[in-house]
Amino acid sequence: MSLSCIIIDDEPDAVDLLELLIKQSTEWQLKVKCYDALEALAFLKKNRVDFIFLDINMPQLTGMELAALLPSQTKIVFTTAYSEYAAESYSFQTIDYLLKPITLKRFLSSVQKIESYFLKREPATLANAESDGDYFFVKSGKAFRKISLKDILYFEGEKDYIRLVTAQEQLLIYRRLKDIEQQLLQPFVRVHNSYIINTEQLVKIEDNHIFIGEKRLPVSEKFRNSFMEIIEKRKF
Repeated sequence: MSLSCIIIDDEPDAVDLLELLIKQSTEWQLKVKCYDALEALAFLKKNRVDFIFLDINMPQLTGMELAALLPSQTKIVFTTAYSEYAAESYSFQTIDYLLKPITLKRFLSSVQKIESYFLKREPATLANAESDGDYFFVKSGKAFRKISLKDILYFEGEKDYIRLVTAQEQLLIYRRLKDIEQQLLQPFVRVHNSYIINTEQLVKIEDNHIFIGEKRLPVSEKFRNSFMEIIEKRKF
């Protein structure tokens, strides 16, 4: 996922480590490295980034003092050796709180958390299906992604969002499941309040559950009869 960020930390070794982790583990753009809070303030007045990595224990202005001066919508990942500031940090737009020394395992966990945060804030949108019904386009960021219907394993409803799942990826779409259900024909079948599946991707049915790849999904009583009617037509 393409995101932009800056590092604000007065410790060169800590900055170098975080820069290395970003380059090795993400597609993020590191705009600048700031070694004091005043330098960071000057940069952020003229430049926009998606989020900042912010150390807490710094001279002149601490990370907490700097956070209080930033626009309220500024997204922050705090980096510090001190766990006692964790509760206070969430009075800001804090995505994560990383304790130093930052390990690769903990950083990768934070990457997932950060990208999930922005994915949910800027969900994909579903464009109209093409007339041949074999594919449609999903708007993700500034691009439209072409998704083949045959590649979809299932749709999962999450409040006002849909999670579109293929074997390769998952995309969040800002639609309700019942809305997308009206656009889909067989082999897509509603099996639960939270799931629409692609029956061509179905591996087996066992009791009140179905298996698509490694995923085990429930079949609710509400949709069981209509689902099994479709399955009966394929039985030998």
